[in-house]
Amino acid sequence: MSGLRVIPTWRHGQERLYVCLQDGRNIAWYDREAARVNLLADDRRQDVLEVLGPFLTGSVTVGPPPVPTPAELARLSLHPDDDLAPNRPGEALQVDLDRDPGPPHRFRPDPRRKALAAEQAVGEALDRLDGAGWHALHSIPLPGGDRIHHLAIGPGGLFAVHTLPARKQRVTVADPMVAVGRREPRPLLRRVRADAGRASYALTAEVRPVLALAGPAEVAVPVPLRGVRVVTDADIEELARLGGILKPADVEALHAMARDRHTWTRV
Repeated sequence: MSGLRVIPTWRHGQERLYVCLQDGRNIAWYDREAARVNLLADDRRQDVLEVLGPFLTGSVTVGPPPVPTPAELARLSLHPDDDLAPNRPGEALQVDLDRDPGPPHRFRPDPRRKALAAEQAVGEALDRLDGAGWHALHSIPLPGGDRIHHLAIGPGGLFAVHTLPARKQRVTVADPMVAVGRREPRPLLRRVRADAGRASYALTAEVRPVLALAGPAEVAVPVPLRGVRVVTDADIEELARLGGILKPADVEALHAMARDRHTWTRV
């Protein structure tokens, strides 16, 4: 058994059959109208075709998702209110603090300010990759009040980056649990993977999950993680060394799609 399952959905009025892993991540989808099976994980090609077998009709094309066409990009002429590119790192937190700064004197520091400082540190590090052919988007709103902290798009691919404040604390990552200092571990990697999965769905391209730790004193990962990269704000610029995935034109096309607020309204 491959452990894959097929889930039918409707997107923009068209039916798609998504192929999901047991943890819910999408690795492929079948677009009936285009007669195409789009693969996010080429090493599962045979398993995907087997599980989709009963649903395939006629001849189909199999391969990675196509990059948006010039016609699709023309559609993305954005109204300023719909353009996410100007978002600052931690934009949503900053707006929340501006609206409700909280009492001037608190027994404990406002956790929103720690989270904001962490997102700013990671976001600024990502913004510095611009000269290496990368684009970074910040505080991408999702339905239900969720958001993707950062999205990095460049020659090395696409990365959904979730930031965790950990200033001067030890962080232990034991999939899916993450423990910061003496606090109780939380299954944070599920959220990190879910963000990447929603981004993959919105952009019809593979988006890899990244957990970015801001200012940790020490990071322990006892067992190698499945498909999640763990970095710190000090070494996140190592992403610039990755390449060979996207051509410059692909990077620009995906960035144009990702910066449109409407891209994210149905994920």
